[in-house]
Amino acid sequence: MILRLAALLAVVLGLAALLGYLQLVGKAPWSPPEMRHLRAMKDRATAPDSVASFTPAEVESLPHGLPLAAYAALERRGASFTGYVQRMLTAPDGDTHFELVATPRRPGGPDTCYVTAEITPRWSEGSASWAYESLVASLRPNHGGETFWDSGPRLARVSGWLLYDFQQDTRPGPDQLRNRARVSGWELHPVTRIELWSDSLQQFVDLPR
Repeated sequence: MILRLAALLAVVLGLAALLGYLQLVGKAPWSPPEMRHLRAMKDRATAPDSVASFTPAEVESLPHGLPLAAYAALERRGASFTGYVQRMLTAPDGDTHFELVATPRRPGGPDTCYVTAEITPRWSEGSASWAYESLVASLRPNHGGETFWDSGPRLARVSGWLLYDFQQDTRPGPDQLRNRARVSGWELHPVTRIELWSDSLQQFVDLPR
């Protein structure tokens, strides 16, 4: 009897965990349209045909609080950001999360307001150069690996799709702009291309997948 109850409890807990995960990633049957759309945008498997360059101010100025049909139209655009990776981390859903900034942090200075970019497992799977530790070595973020780089973060150009993560859309105030906070709910997600600046060639060079 005790074994049967333990087995039943394990099944119930497993089912609850599965339903919780489906809710988190927007795949539950009861997920609202905004959540299902967000998951579909994160799961895009093709790269944009063209990209437009964005600055932090331009990302911050993208519209907020629009209905799904309105912001979905903007998500059909490719975007790129040229700057430095301030922090890297692995998100709970397996994405590699970048904090992109226009200028590198001063030695000993605070991290600053950033634009979010994320590589999904669909784009990193099977790639040695886009694996987390390889990216740390290539991009030299302020935080994300065990080593602090004497030469600081590396100049990079990161490209991908515009995505509006309405769950993260907290616009920073003046005090936050001087500290570590994301610019807005708009981000590059998924990242489909990374280019690194070459001092010897004086141009950006692809970091192949």
